[in-house]
Amino acid sequence: MAKTANKMQPTDVDPEEFIDQVENATRRADAERMVEIMRDITGEEPVMWGPSIIGFGSYHYVYESGREGDAPAAGFSPRKANLVVYLMNNFTEQHSEKLAELGPHKASKACLYLTKLDKVDEDILRFLINDSYEMIKEMYPDQN
Repeated sequence: MAKTANKMQPTDVDPEEFIDQVENATRRADAERMVEIMRDITGEEPVMWGPSIIGFGSYHYVYESGREGDAPAAGFSPRKANLVVYLMNNFTEQHSEKLAELGPHKASKACLYLTKLDKVDEDILRFLINDSYEMIKEMYPDQN
């Protein structure tokens, strides 16, 4: 099977300039705070991935299917409807008790959707981000 590459790549866009363009003031403030939180957890500087994801660190993956690419080790996106935090697959199963205490949110396989950062428990959010980041670092130990 031919290898397929991930189309998501880091860009030269300044994350601060991207955040400054977010129309919703609450979402913009939440994005600024998320940069602080993720920088603190990862020790990495923010980098834009594609047109709307702010990532911290990176890793290279190769799936059994042959699909491969690079992805941020931690990341989020200030979307119009939600602040989307990207976490390792199946975090909902691993941390159902923590999620029950997080505050208002929605979740999918690898995304945590928040409407307002000040409505969730930041310690639990930090735990979830750190756990996901550490898991990626364990799975891909020789990478940034």
